Amino acid sequence: MNARPVKRSLTLRQHRTSVSLEDEFWVAFRQIAEAEGQTINGLAAQIDEARGDTGLASAMRVFVLNWYQSR
Repeated sequence: MNARPVKRSLTLRQHRTSVSLEDEFWVAFRQIAEAEGQTINGLAAQIDEARGDTGLASAMRVFVLNWYQSR
C-alpha cells in the first residue's frame, strides 16, 4: 500500500472532481460503499453534502474511521 495520498476521480451530482486519499482509506471507502449497497460516487456525494467547511478528503477519512469504529 502507498502511504502517500493518490488523486482519485469522482463524479458528484454530474460534476467531476478529484480527491487525494491514501490507498488504505480508498480501499476501505470502496468496501464501505459495497457493504452499504451504494456506489462510491453516491456515498461520496452524501459525505460531500454533510461536510460543511471540511475538505472532502478529510471528511471521507473521518467517515471511514467512524464507520469502522461503530462496528
